[in-house]
Amino acid sequence: MRSYWRALALTMAAIGFVMAQSATAQARCATVYATDDGPFKNFAVQASLTALKNEIEAVKAKWRVSQVTTSPAKPKPNPYWRGEVTPDLYQKPDIITSNAHTTCWRGVVSPSVCTSGARICW
Repeated sequence: MRSYWRALALTMAAIGFVMAQSATAQARCATVYATDDGPFKNFAVQASLTALKNEIEAVKAKWRVSQVTTSPAKPKPNPYWRGEVTPDLYQKPDIITSNAHTTCWRGVVSPSVCTSGARICW
């Protein structure tokens, strides 16, 4: 009789583990980026973070979710007027918060251009 209860307990534990794994597997995530510019680095940072917020809201609307968790994701620069951003153009340091990672560089038209990135999961 004791082995019956032990087998039942192990079976229930295994079912609980599988259910927890399937709930984790159902989580969806996306990485979003936004680029904006400005006359100063701090202005461009705020503008790109605002644009990133708008991108996150668009993803939430698309997937019809009300809450997401966010974490920083290092963005690849998205230059407007040039093909690439060379190392000498970067405006260091990057700005990293608990929700976003922002990289800035000197632009062709604007003195400062920034791309912010975040990974969101729901």
